[in-house]
Amino acid sequence: MTSTTHNPQQAIGRAVVAHRGGVGATLHDSWVVAKRNLRRMTRIPEIVVFGLMQPVMFVLLFSYVMGGAIAIPGTTPSHDVYVQYLMAGIFAQTVTFAVAGASAGIAEDMTKGLVDRFRSLPMARAAVLTGRTFADLVQTGFTVIVLALVALLVGWRIHDGFLKALGAFGLLLLLGYAFSWIGALIGLSVRSPEAATSAGLIWLFPLTFVSNAFVPVSSMPGWLQQVAYWNPFSATVQACRQLFGNQVGPVDTSWPMQHAVLVSVLWSLIITAVFSWLSVRKYRSAVG
Repeated sequence: MTSTTHNPQQAIGRAVVAHRGGVGATLHDSWVVAKRNLRRMTRIPEIVVFGLMQPVMFVLLFSYVMGGAIAIPGTTPSHDVYVQYLMAGIFAQTVTFAVAGASAGIAEDMTKGLVDRFRSLPMARAAVLTGRTFADLVQTGFTVIVLALVALLVGWRIHDGFLKALGAFGLLLLLGYAFSWIGALIGLSVRSPEAATSAGLIWLFPLTFVSNAFVPVSSMPGWLQQVAYWNPFSATVQACRQLFGNQVGPVDTSWPMQHAVLVSVLWSLIITAVFSWLSVRKYRSAVG
């Protein structure tokens, strides 16, 4: 005869989850996981501090070291002009480089058995990933705020009003959230946090530099220009320049750059939809 041991707490938990329904359970459990990750950030402030150091160094190095040497078409090399052109690219680079932290964090949870603990609980499986990506979004938002303050100190300014600037920051966070799902998939696909960090960064450098972030696309070879124009990173950078009022030099006439806000939103939604589905599928197969 085979006996079955029942855990009353797990039984009650499953009943509660079933009562809430699928969407309600996922939202509640995602918030629980997100709070866990946010608490971890406050208890290990080095995560936030070192996350801030890189973008701040990029601002200072690009603006003061190269700002006087890089000429935007139609202008003369100038620190003040280049800072206006630069900052949208630095903002976008910062939110996308958060991919490395997201992938390493999920890989670490996998290797330490934390995911197995979550699996034993009566919780929605997708909550582990949605909670993690939301916590990463909060950290990215904080980083962008600090970076904006540093940018103001080096001469960057908003020229088209506060509401449009909020729209630009919204596009940045939407792009960052979309890329965090790429980081989630990478973290689930490798065997160590170290590998996740490398895999999360190596493809970002060509993505960010083959774009309009740091130099005009017109300076690139013709075939590479089309790659840069259709780069989702370029669309967000151009959209932010428009909304911040930081358009410097001649306006690109390509379709993606003429409709940069729309293209930026579409790219972010497509990336989120595709990689969230792939990540949840990978997570279920990894713990199933």
